[in-house]
Amino acid sequence: MDVQADRDRCLGAGMCVLTAPGVFDQDEDEGLVLLLDARPPQDRHAAVRIAAGVCPAEAVTISEPGSSTTVRTATSAPGRRGDGIFTEPLSP
Repeated sequence: MDVQADRDRCLGAGMCVLTAPGVFDQDEDEGLVLLLDARPPQDRHAAVRIAAGVCPAEAVTISEPGSSTTVRTATSAPGRRGDGIFTEPLSP
């Protein structure tokens, strides 16, 4: 699992930090996301997937090595699974 956090999109809600504290943190100045572990261990994968799903800014993305599928949050988008997360290839 590869994780990315887009500080330009981040609103500082802190949902990622609450959900996966070993992977995400917030900076003290702006409260924006800090990615602590871009390749978290297997035992944190579920929490990271949840963090991506609850991010109100859609700032957290996840990709699996060897896969063209990226997971990100969505409020309404094609391919939505109904749990706030959808999977589809993302355009660069």
